[in-house]
Amino acid sequence: MIERLLIFGATGDLSARYLLPGLAALREQGHLGDGFRLIGVSREDRSDDQFRNWVAEQLDRYAAGYPAEACQFVAGVSSYRRADVTDPSAVAPAVAGDGPIAAYLALPPSIFGAAVTALHGAGLPLGSTIVLEKPFGEDLAQAEQLNSLLTGMIDEESIFRVDHFLAMTTVQNLLGTRLANRIIEPIWNGAHISEIEIIWDETLALAGRAGYYDGVGALKDMLQNHLLQLLCLVAMEPPVSLDARDLRDRKVDVLRSIRQLDDAEVRQRTRRARYSAGTIYGHPIPAYVDEDGVDPDHGTETYAEIELQIDNWRWADTVFRMRTGKALGNNRMEVAVHFRPVPHLPAGFDGDVAPNVLRFELDPEGVIIELTGIGRQVRSLAPMKLTAELDQPALPAYGRLLLDVFERNATLSIRGDEAEESWRVMEPVITAWAEDRVPLEEYPAGSDGPARSRLR
Repeated sequence: MIERLLIFGATGDLSARYLLPGLAALREQGHLGDGFRLIGVSREDRSDDQFRNWVAEQLDRYAAGYPAEACQFVAGVSSYRRADVTDPSAVAPAVAGDGPIAAYLALPPSIFGAAVTALHGAGLPLGSTIVLEKPFGEDLAQAEQLNSLLTGMIDEESIFRVDHFLAMTTVQNLLGTRLANRIIEPIWNGAHISEIEIIWDETLALAGRAGYYDGVGALKDMLQNHLLQLLCLVAMEPPVSLDARDLRDRKVDVLRSIRQLDDAEVRQRTRRARYSAGTIYGHPIPAYVDEDGVDPDHGTETYAEIELQIDNWRWADTVFRMRTGKALGNNRMEVAVHFRPVPHLPAGFDGDVAPNVLRFELDPEGVIIELTGIGRQVRSLAPMKLTAELDQPALPAYGRLLLDVFERNATLSIRGDEAEESWRVMEPVITAWAEDRVPLEEYPAGSDGPARSRLR
């Protein structure tokens, strides 16, 4: 097991909010031994003590629910190196030491290549891993170039392209529900399922992320990676095992089977919009273009929706709808599986029969089955919900991902060809939107988004 974590960009938001609490959770659960070490690397001029104090402050803020011993441990085993992460000679002292390291690039994607080159030049110890956050490149060509660079320096099994959505409890439960239940897997196909929605709607607006978000937008920030990964898990064939190769092979099969949209279909099946001024929970929200750090000329979307179809036997005639939006009136984060109506209803029943829906709620986590049963009156049909609340996971998503990295378990990592296929699926949409072939609509902050007439 790897016992040294090197974080490039160690004083950023990703470390503070997710990586440090993930380490505290791992310590609490007994996964980090006393020999573990954390090395932070950034351009800022700090001493070891100053960095340890900063780590302790972030843990107080973002990991308050974890035992004091776990937080004190993480702060106590931390050290700091000021370095240009693109300079091999500056990186070398941070890499030096006994045993392999996990090098986590909590950096802008634009410098992934330079940072990887610096790590290679600094001499990564045998058995080390490199961890990259999404987005993996800015388009298909960049993803191919980055893959070529990485695999020329380190073997694929040592590259972790992480997506924390894959470590969420409900996402894991999605696999368990469909693969471990006799009553579900036989009807998990287009003959019984008309539509699958993969939704991440949030009331959160820009929240000070203009520096990143205005250059990316909703499509690249959410659909091209997080939601497309969920689509793969929903739609893939049952794997032989949950080992990394078997699981990732089946996900790649799905991506290769997604019908690439032509120009007319991009206009018909995709939608983009951004929020105008409005109110959310009584708080005024400025228009996106008026947020600090936003360049209106970028034409960045805060709402993205796309309909896809999969050209294989299992999913003929099923629509897959992915949608995400910011500054909406309600949070809705779920995978909703819509079953087709019953073929026939005997005469004598009163009321309407709504098609069944199986919902995997992502935040908060839970599972809901929407059925039709008998109401208060005999033969009177009424909706019926069965709800399952999931136990709290032993580890948060980033804790699970870090543990996999330390144990070199690539099951939840995205393979190189998978990253490229994800860009292939989205490339026609990205191109059409960049050329304004799909109108950029607007919706008031706090609303349900743009009017529902275009895609439905």
